[in-house]
Amino acid sequence: MRKIARRILSVSGYPEAELSILILDDAGIQEINRAYLQRDRPTNVISFAMQEGEGAGLLPLVLGDVVISAERAAADAAAAGIPFEHELWFLLVHGVLHLLGYDHERGTAQDAERMEARESEIFDLLVREFPLEVNE
Repeated sequence: MRKIARRILSVSGYPEAELSILILDDAGIQEINRAYLQRDRPTNVISFAMQEGEGAGLLPLVLGDVVISAERAAADAAAAGIPFEHELWFLLVHGVLHLLGYDHERGTAQDAERMEARESEIFDLLVREFPLEVNE
């Protein structure tokens, strides 16, 4: 994940930036979702941006935190018939884009389309650059 995160940051124009990645199960992410976002349910990914709100800009290279539910990622990957790693990568891309200011929830339809296009662009690049080994 570190290598994937570095590449996401690099292609996003932030090669020197830092972020933290926390991978939990559904119960763990539900606890965070409830405590910080008042949503008492598990979700696949949550981002906490350090460059928004009070204190923004104090540490310009620290983008924030991305929290991912591995349990949800595994279930979603199985349902979609894709590799678990690819789902993790996609969720990390999604989370990092939120840290960089992209917003598909509170923005306009155009904002959502812009974020989706950027997600696809970065994810496709990752899949090309980091082929998964196939166990036969």
